[in-house]
Amino acid sequence: MPLSPDFRPAKAHAALGPDFYDLVVAADFPKHIIRHRNQRWAARVGCADLTDEEWIVHFGRFEPLPGSFEQPMALRYHGHQFRHYNPDLGDGRGFLFAQLYDRVDGRLLDFGTKGSGQTPWSRTADGRLTLKGGVREVMATEMLEALGVNTSKSFSLIETGEDLVRGDEPSPTRSSVLVRLNHSHIRIGTFQRLRYLQEDANIARLLDYAITTYMPSLWRDDVEARTIAFLEEVSRRVGVMGAQWMLAGFVHGVLNTDNINITGESFDYGPWRFLPVLDPRFTAAYFDETGLYAYGAQPDALLWNLARLAECLLPLASQEGLEKALEAFRPAFHEAFLAALLRRLGIVSQGDEKDTALARVIWPFLQKTRMPFERFFFDWYGGPAAAARAEAGPMASFYAQEDFAAVRADLMQRQTAAGAKIDHAYFARQAPCTMLIEDVEAIWAPIATADDWSLFHAKLAAIDEMAEAYGVR
Repeated sequence: MPLSPDFRPAKAHAALGPDFYDLVVAADFPKHIIRHRNQRWAARVGCADLTDEEWIVHFGRFEPLPGSFEQPMALRYHGHQFRHYNPDLGDGRGFLFAQLYDRVDGRLLDFGTKGSGQTPWSRTADGRLTLKGGVREVMATEMLEALGVNTSKSFSLIETGEDLVRGDEPSPTRSSVLVRLNHSHIRIGTFQRLRYLQEDANIARLLDYAITTYMPSLWRDDVEARTIAFLEEVSRRVGVMGAQWMLAGFVHGVLNTDNINITGESFDYGPWRFLPVLDPRFTAAYFDETGLYAYGAQPDALLWNLARLAECLLPLASQEGLEKALEAFRPAFHEAFLAALLRRLGIVSQGDEKDTALARVIWPFLQKTRMPFERFFFDWYGGPAAAARAEAGPMASFYAQEDFAAVRADLMQRQTAAGAKIDHAYFARQAPCTMLIEDVEAIWAPIATADDWSLFHAKLAAIDEMAEAYGVR
């Protein structure tokens, strides 16, 4: 079947020129077995009617999509990794394969890869992705999308038939190639590279491209004015993303500047985790020994990264103006945090002061009692309409504690949000859908030992049900 009429290809990134990327060739894999194709998003961008063979041609062998790039681009960037600057980064196992437009809202979207082979930035690495790593990324993005986080979408996962050696997995382990759908792959680290190389003209070029392509309403004829407007908007978007993580109970794990893009979209999942209980010190990466990127440290880590972007823009605007622009982060984070809290509870706002007060009783209750994080939001979705169900359920002893009294009093004064699907079948489950580390390992074990994907597909179905219940899909 051909691509549908809804398929609208693009090749905007090519206009930046060769100072920003290297043309590369995808690896020639011995096998191609489709393990996940995201039909929901494929329909949205006009690729749903591709046969499996055609899907493999484009998303496993990376033959060009008509009208987009003739050859993939490995993007150039630098970055701070755990606060240490690294000038030897860049797309080392991925590339920008194609661009196209979202037929629903008209946004430009990127097809980016992970595990597609070596590039000039691979150094001594093999440019590959383990199958387990691919499965983990699908799990992360599906769960985050269902919980209302602005995230990249895992569009395709294909097993590729190679044996890989890794220090953090039993080896040899199976290989895969992932294609993700992103709004942008321009990172803070993309600007950092240009600042490091003192390419001020290219900083201005990248800024203008970013504004005209992704944020056209920010255009100002004055260079300094549009630079400050850009940093303010990026700070706002990253603040919203960080708040969404906090209410999803999500820990990204590696909040390096090369993992933060300018459109405020969560992406590039390595050692991620979801909270079992509310613990500000909870980390995702075993090598994060100081807790630099712990759950509770994520807002400050994001703001630190934004300050590095501000430094890159100093050739174009005053320090005073850029510092002022960074101030957009905290109010955006605060507003998005409260909005996500109300959405997760399915209740109506009573204004900033009262909503903040609600957050200030919920968070200490969750932290002190170690109430299962996802369970609380599952039980109390609908506010007062959920009380009977919650207090008769398996967590009743938590809700009988004195520490819960203030939370309950506030929730019982709330109105259930219009359209909240409190009678959805999802809320009749015995337990909420979760994506804890034990869930991931349980899904992977039968894949690794018996090539049994039934738990993987069952989990995706459960996430679909949850997303439908919360009105995300």
